[in-house]
Amino acid sequence: MCASRRSQPPEMVKTPDELALMRLSGRLLASVFEMLDDLDLAGMSTMEVNDLVDRFITVDLAARPASKGQYGFKYVLNCSINHVVCHGVPDAHKIIRDGDIINLDITLEKNGFIADSSKTYLVGNAPPAARRLVRVAQEAMWQGIRQVRPGAHLGDIGFAIERHAKRNGYSVVRDYCGHGIGREMHEEPQVLNFGRPGTGLKLREGMVFTIEPMVNQGTHKVSTQGDGWTVMTDDRKLSAQFEHTVAVTGAGVEVLTLRRDERAMLERRA
Repeated sequence: MCASRRSQPPEMVKTPDELALMRLSGRLLASVFEMLDDLDLAGMSTMEVNDLVDRFITVDLAARPASKGQYGFKYVLNCSINHVVCHGVPDAHKIIRDGDIINLDITLEKNGFIADSSKTYLVGNAPPAARRLVRVAQEAMWQGIRQVRPGAHLGDIGFAIERHAKRNGYSVVRDYCGHGIGREMHEEPQVLNFGRPGTGLKLREGMVFTIEPMVNQGTHKVSTQGDGWTVMTDDRKLSAQFEHTVAVTGAGVEVLTLRRDERAMLERRA
């Protein structure tokens, strides 16, 4: 779940024991997405997806869906379709259609520590323009991840993300951002999806945070709807988002929520 750009609790650097627990939460959350990868989402309601994920986390994984009850949110995931940027609310009457793109944003807590990740799915015969947007959004996240190492700066991450999006003719949302994570879902630091190289907080080994760019076809401007949750693009053009929870290590970066199909991504270069 992305954070709005507002004040948050102080930054936390994790101990090796805490990192081990976060690694477990991350592996479990990755398995949730691997389960979803095998589904045909077309024809399902977003509430059906929510309930399926709820059962998988609580029963199969013996964990807790951390979003449920957070800030008064009643569900285990955000489901954001097409021009919904983030925080889409599950609804039994909202049916996922062939050709849609849908971002599923899920959190999981195990042994007191939380992992957070999201993926934008292409449903059925999504049009080429939607497929390109989704591909570039995922690439932008990985451009940011590859900047993570001790001594780098948060501005390096944001700069790499926005540069990749802009080079491909897209914009990045500025009102929402990544965030530190651990015992709380939203901790310091805030991880913006834009910035200048060499600026912002210097990264230290043991820091854990999310990187989660929201990339829009048109304007970066967004607005929150009357339910108090759903965020849409102002021009109603498509938006895509990807998110991972990452840790700063002595060797660089560890992606705690890495899925099996992404392992080659860490080896690629900009």
